[in-house]
Amino acid sequence: MLALYLRDVRLGIRAGGGALTGVLFFLAVIATIPFGVGPDLNLLARIGPAILWIGALLASLLGLDRLFQADREDGSLDLLILANDRHLLAFTVFVKCLAHWTASVLPLVIAAPLLGLFMNMEPLGIGAAALTLLVGTPAITFIGAAGAAVAVALPRGGLLVSVLVLPLVIPVLIFGVSASYGAVAEPDPFLPPFLILCALTLFLAVVGPVAAALALRWGAD
Repeated sequence: MLALYLRDVRLGIRAGGGALTGVLFFLAVIATIPFGVGPDLNLLARIGPAILWIGALLASLLGLDRLFQADREDGSLDLLILANDRHLLAFTVFVKCLAHWTASVLPLVIAAPLLGLFMNMEPLGIGAAALTLLVGTPAITFIGAAGAAVAVALPRGGLLVSVLVLPLVIPVLIFGVSASYGAVAEPDPFLPPFLILCALTLFLAVVGPVAAALALRWGAD
């Protein structure tokens, strides 16, 4: 599993510039918001956490279709399905999700504090937004694995993955933004939505890979 993780991280970094594309898209979203809402710095600071989360969410969806696509094209996906039983296949999908998050989504989390400065956010708010993104974005990847597994055999599955995944990640977005606001806005609490966000990530870390494994096995059959 460690070899699979390292292999997928290397492939994710080398192939297609997925991390750079995501960061540039994230930057484009943040940079265009002031043109839409105006140059009011106080307003930008208030909506900053929500904009960071929406930008990171949309950028995370960009590379989900590549989660299993390369393995399907070179035949290694069929070998993984045939060589593993249902439970081990789910763990294999879990490791691939971690590798995809490390290669494609973690750079978004690292870039979030810098982009938060563009939104005139306070240091506490930037730290809270980065922390919630660090905890919450793996949940997007785990949900996306199920969508990617359903669409992996389709010729133009990238758009379908986004359509399938986007409604399912709304709870993650809600609690991530709520926790970010709770760190800077009184009397909104930080800890309850943050703990719920952690629980969602842990729950989806189990459900997402299992659902993806079932979809992959069903697609192979």
